[in-house]
Amino acid sequence: MKQTDSTFSVLWLQSGGCGGCSMSLLCAESPDLYSWMESFSIELLWHPSLSEQDGTNLFDLQQRIRQGELRLDALCLEGSILRGPNGTGRFHQLRDNQSMAQFVHELASHANYTLAIGSCAAYGGITAAGNNPTDACGLQYENETPGGLLGEGYRSRAGWPVINIAGCPIHPDWVRETLLGLSLGQLVPADLDNLARPRLYSDHLVHHGCPRNEYYEFKASAEKPAQLGCLMENLGCVGTQAHADCNIRAWNGSGSCIRGGYACINCTMPGFEEPGHSFLSTPKVAGIPVGLPTDMPKAWFVALAALSKSATPSRVRTNAREQQQLIAPAIRNTKK
Repeated sequence: MKQTDSTFSVLWLQSGGCGGCSMSLLCAESPDLYSWMESFSIELLWHPSLSEQDGTNLFDLQQRIRQGELRLDALCLEGSILRGPNGTGRFHQLRDNQSMAQFVHELASHANYTLAIGSCAAYGGITAAGNNPTDACGLQYENETPGGLLGEGYRSRAGWPVINIAGCPIHPDWVRETLLGLSLGQLVPADLDNLARPRLYSDHLVHHGCPRNEYYEFKASAEKPAQLGCLMENLGCVGTQAHADCNIRAWNGSGSCIRGGYACINCTMPGFEEPGHSFLSTPKVAGIPVGLPTDMPKAWFVALAALSKSATPSRVRTNAREQQQLIAPAIRNTKK
């Protein structure tokens, strides 16, 4: 394997997780993943599912990277790090008594950039839920607390903290755009938000582009799954608080959780896996949802909600409680 200055090398590892982020990445379109890598000189050194080489090749790569024979531009980890039992890392053992935690820690010291792919790698995620018997954590966070495997002070060779491409799973373009921006030198650390997520997607809300926005505006709410109305008031949707562009750039050109009829559970956020209530229920105080839009004062929301409900067209109110549209918008001549 000969590297050139024009290639951007990526080594991808999987730890404690389901592999869903790799599956999502393989669904990349326009172009597909392999055409994209070829077009932009992205060199995949190794991936546990996509590479033809076995694990022996991975340890050869580690040795060459350690000795400076091979440049590691981006170390990508999918899945959380399993530190147990008792800090030994032996719940995820490789060979020669080396744990995945040790393996990742060493490679991270040689990487120009280190990326946590998915919320498990970023913050611990679902793998760290409950009483966390495996002592799972993210690369630089343990839930919302900085630290994790590498520690709060970790910086890659290029001077970056861990880049948290959080999501469960990630959108393939979140990964592709981040890697491409790094390879072209067009991203700087200021392009990460305060949870180290790339702002190219985290500066948006899932609410932006939501196909149910008309129902939200009139506070015409669904009461059961599969109904067309807004999912925030009764069915647990936190799209007005969740930072991601899921409804602006949909999966496979058309899909998102909300477009599929399921409430947003804020999977790009630390601790999303344990909200303290059912995912399909909305906690309320005095009948008012606890999870209001992040940048709207509660009094304003309550006042606007009351006004909106009083002005709800009968068409919207009726359709909100149905599984398909029964009443179409009226046709009117808009010429003045």
